[in-house]
Amino acid sequence: MAHTPRLLLLASLAVPAGFMSSCSSPSKPQAVDAPVRIRWARDPESLDPFTQPNQNAVEAQGLLSGGLLAVNPETRKYEPFLAEALPQVSYSGDSLTLLSYRLKPVATWDSGQPITAADVAFTLKLIFCKGVPNEGFQLQDAFIREIKSDPRDARRFTLVCKGKAPDYVQASGDFPVVPEAALDPEGRLRKYSLAEIQGRASASRRAELAQVQQLIATRYTAASPAQHPQALGGCGPYALKEWSRDRQAIFTRKKNWWGDKAGNSVLFQAKASQLAYVIIPDESAAALALRSGQLDVFPNVPARVFERLKNSSTAQQQLAFYTSPTYEVMTAGFNTSRPALHDAATRQALSRLFDAEQLRQASQLGKGFRTVGLISPQEKGKYNDSLNLIPYSPSAAAELLTKAGWHRSPAGWSRQLGKSPAQQLSLQLRYRGSDTNYELVALQFASAAKALGIPVALAPTESGVLRGLLQSGDFDMYVQSIKGNPFLFNFLPILGTAGIGEGNLTRFASPAADQLMQQVAAAESSAERDVLLRRFQALMQQQLPLVPLYFVANRVIASKDVAGVNVMSLKPGYLASTIYHVVPAK
Repeated sequence: MAHTPRLLLLASLAVPAGFMSSCSSPSKPQAVDAPVRIRWARDPESLDPFTQPNQNAVEAQGLLSGGLLAVNPETRKYEPFLAEALPQVSYSGDSLTLLSYRLKPVATWDSGQPITAADVAFTLKLIFCKGVPNEGFQLQDAFIREIKSDPRDARRFTLVCKGKAPDYVQASGDFPVVPEAALDPEGRLRKYSLAEIQGRASASRRAELAQVQQLIATRYTAASPAQHPQALGGCGPYALKEWSRDRQAIFTRKKNWWGDKAGNSVLFQAKASQLAYVIIPDESAAALALRSGQLDVFPNVPARVFERLKNSSTAQQQLAFYTSPTYEVMTAGFNTSRPALHDAATRQALSRLFDAEQLRQASQLGKGFRTVGLISPQEKGKYNDSLNLIPYSPSAAAELLTKAGWHRSPAGWSRQLGKSPAQQLSLQLRYRGSDTNYELVALQFASAAKALGIPVALAPTESGVLRGLLQSGDFDMYVQSIKGNPFLFNFLPILGTAGIGEGNLTRFASPAADQLMQQVAAAESSAERDVLLRRFQALMQQQLPLVPLYFVANRVIASKDVAGVNVMSLKPGYLASTIYHVVPAK
């Protein structure tokens, strides 16, 4: 789901398409020290650890920084990254979970200084510090109520969490840790508890705390980590070497990275000395660059491009083809704050104008699958298979509009609700202009709406501008995919009232939905969570702040001059850090 809180949590190895195999050959290929060049369709826009406007920004953060835990794509399980082990779990009373961590002794910052519990405590306080762009993480990590450091061990600490949800073990390690020394070398925030910074403790020191927070926020703004991530320093395997907006971003492998001493896990592999992300919005141009040897990896390949190259005997000699299912769902969202779209009945009617099956066939060439909601049908027990898929039916749409109070005339659809001004059903639909799949959805909906007498103004928008317009509510409808996962189910950042203006692009506000989402996130057992998830999907299908269309398939094409291509079910769909150049086969 988008920061957007980090949702890059689980990866499953893919089965290569056709006859290609991702297994290594009997003799290990000889490595060559050369940059690995990867296509990005868009600029990351920001390298701020707490502001990740798109998936490329999330991927970049995985190179620059790290959290307590990470998911190993080979074992498909959470494993320690900065942490020495998974947290030890204990309970305090009936309502608190205690998660005890210890950091790896080898874990250090770029400066060579050890990463300590003070850095973790500072990061958590920074997440809730006023003036820092951290709204998405606040919603994600609100269950952490306090951090207690061990006075006998600078690397040991305990997180105090509200509730007893089993998901807390994984979720507690899912935030990028920031060095205290970069923003608070005097340790000014140390004297204040996390509870005080979250506004839950005594107000006796509120005035002085506000001054400290303003100082930290000013330093954060001055550091400008969105453009200069090196100002904070990191703990990931790569450092930013060059970033030319809308052209390329180059990351260089650190020579003395602490992860080299952390073991043989794939989490600590950083094969290439340089990763060069080349920004090529046009899909045909990207395919040409791959075939001409100017690219090594083409992720998120459109289905038609993928099939065309896979069926080319010449391309098969040069390239390897990989596919996998994903947890990315294509959606169409409504601006529920607009009077004409505020009622669920109107949204229900308009949802019948999306031909989701035809769109899936056209964009995915039969791959992917339909869905009733944001939970993947792959997740048995969690997916609400008792719900029906939303049908494509313009006649039903017209009938439902009439029931919602709309009247059709030669001038279009209109309605009068009480003493409110008369409403006209005329829609503006925004989407990222460079994405053919988004455009396909927009065109199909607009065509169906036009046939029903509903004018739709299509507004393809440049990616760097689009998110700001969506966050400010400058749209009626939008098309966008949501990147989910099969582990954590906190929907508050993207559908909760507190997420409006940040991750909640639909501006959907419902106390009942907020309460249910909170219950899902805090469920104390898998069985309880699954029941709540099914209830949540039913509520969302009834309210329809957004229309789930289909889950997409992941397609990656790579040059045979590189090895170590691990393709995954979650975005970005591959693991860049394991890819390296090899001597070309003769």
